[in-house]
Amino acid sequence: MGRILAIDFGLKRTGIAVTDPLKIIASGLTTVPTAEALAFLKKYCAEEPVEGFVVGLPLHPDGNPAQIAAEADAFAARLRKHFPEIPVFRQDERYTSNEAKRIIRESGIKKQKRRDKTRVDKIAAALILEQFMQTHHW
Repeated sequence: MGRILAIDFGLKRTGIAVTDPLKIIASGLTTVPTAEALAFLKKYCAEEPVEGFVVGLPLHPDGNPAQIAAEADAFAARLRKHFPEIPVFRQDERYTSNEAKRIIRESGIKKQKRRDKTRVDKIAAALILEQFMQTHHW
């Protein structure tokens, strides 16, 4: 049984979340510099079975593609090229960063740690994965 990985693509940092092997729980895994994301995923996939990738689809509230959408599309295309045996899905990621910030704020984490943007990216990826799982697996 493989896991599903979700990716919150960013120009500087990329948040990554993963399911448990039974695909019941989505958890934030890590945040990596975007330039290192593909290498990280290659290493991860060599160690763990992965059944699918979910790449966030950056959209404006009105449904039009956000400015970063072309870069996220190109990243999804690179995933398909490097991992042809693993399907790549897209999932609307509207509001996930705002929701991640709210979750962090309400969790009681001290203000200094809340400023760590890597935490937001990892949680946003987990939210993308949860939405995907609700739509396709649960």
